[in-house]
Amino acid sequence: MRETPPLRFRQTEPLNRLLGRPLRLLTRQDTPDAALLDTIGRQLMARDETGAALARAMRTASPGHPDRVTMKQFSRAIAGGIDRVPDAPQPLRDFFTVVDTVPDWVDFDLVNEGGQAFRRFGRNAADVLLQLALIGSYRFGGAPDLLVETGGLTGAAAQRRLAETQHWAVAIAGPDAMRRHGVGFKLTVHVRLMHALINHRFETSGRWNIDQWGLPINQADQAATLGLFNAVSLLGVRLLGVRVTPAESRAVMHLWRYVGWLMGVDEDWLCDSERRQHRLNYHLLLTQSYGTPAGPPLAKAIVDAQRTLHFGRLAGLRGEYARARLLSMLSFFLGRKGMRDLHLPFTLPWAIPPLFAVNILRYHILGRTTAGRHYLQRHGDRSIRKLLHQYFGEDVPDIGDLRV
Repeated sequence: MRETPPLRFRQTEPLNRLLGRPLRLLTRQDTPDAALLDTIGRQLMARDETGAALARAMRTASPGHPDRVTMKQFSRAIAGGIDRVPDAPQPLRDFFTVVDTVPDWVDFDLVNEGGQAFRRFGRNAADVLLQLALIGSYRFGGAPDLLVETGGLTGAAAQRRLAETQHWAVAIAGPDAMRRHGVGFKLTVHVRLMHALINHRFETSGRWNIDQWGLPINQADQAATLGLFNAVSLLGVRLLGVRVTPAESRAVMHLWRYVGWLMGVDEDWLCDSERRQHRLNYHLLLTQSYGTPAGPPLAKAIVDAQRTLHFGRLAGLRGEYARARLLSMLSFFLGRKGMRDLHLPFTLPWAIPPLFAVNILRYHILGRTTAGRHYLQRHGDRSIRKLLHQYFGEDVPDIGDLRV
């Protein structure tokens, strides 16, 4: 791992301090931890080495070489275990030795409770993932620039990739989904290899400016993404009026901690509490480079993709409403500056007050009763199924192509 951080490291720190003020107040972090900031700088140049070794075996080992791994072998191993692969190459065995080993700290009952809570948040969680975890992150350089290079969220691919992300987030939250043969486990390991293959492709092709951005998919950016999906999502649903109990918070954080471990995030950065994650998120934010020309087209692609979702009757009108609703909620979360910097029109957050009022009724009043919690679980699951249908229509949900 190269010790010198890339040029983007702490490039816009004064502005980032202003943006991170809410996190600083939440964590009572008066003075940033200099050692942690230095570690983040080094981790911008660090990769998931387990995934990288498998990617090399799939992309650089010549046909017939004993270390050569094929996609068929990987698919067979992920479906039925490494023992289902005759004469499995050593790099494939090494990879599955890692992902098939469950850390001692994993409590699958708590993982299931986290998934259940996440599903109970319903459309609220999906909205926050889309608006803060994805679009909100496009204000910063690095990952958005890689997305533009891969064509992952531009043009016709935008709706499909959004659907895949939502499908994965839903899949990991299902009952026993994160056990070895659960769909959440399989999709997460699939995504880990996809990231490793993308990283290998851009590291070796000369198309990626490592001196500026660090490695294409690096440990620091992966930790930042995980922080958006767990603690920031919990904070976001609270801002929409959802009640999150301490037990739900603990369970959701535990779910994402295991997801992060399977994704290859450094174990030292897998947080078991919101407070610890917010502290890490604050330091990760300070190190970012605010502003990238990649951000606005990515944000516009997602906003415009709302018009092409599968709505059935009155599809045109409902598509326009979905787009307007998204812009309204983005204006609430990102403010005028965030919207301006993503070249999106700022609108009054008209969608927030009625949503907030409904959530107060559902989660703060009904949700305090046993019958109410059962209702919220059914309603959340139904909302998620409806959302996935809007993205996929009659297609079968899937995750990104590994032929990269």
